Amino acid sequence: MLMHNSPHPGEVLRELCLEPLGLSVTAASEALGVSRKTLSAVLNGKAGISPEMAIRLSIAFDTLAESWLN
Repeated sequence: MLMHNSPHPGEVLRELCLEPLGLSVTAASEALGVSRKTLSAVLNGKAGISPEMAIRLSIAFDTLAESWLN
């Protein structure tokens, strides 16, 4: 049976949220109230989504925090 590897949340964030809105990492990090380094680590798959970040993303992009944690 083939297993499906779901994309890292950072990949989803980049492709579905930042790129369509034309947001840079710097602009997005400022809007989210996090450091550029923190957001970059998430986008590059080097860090996961913390509960606090999930809440920030859910507010910014009108999504559910739980969807970022899953």
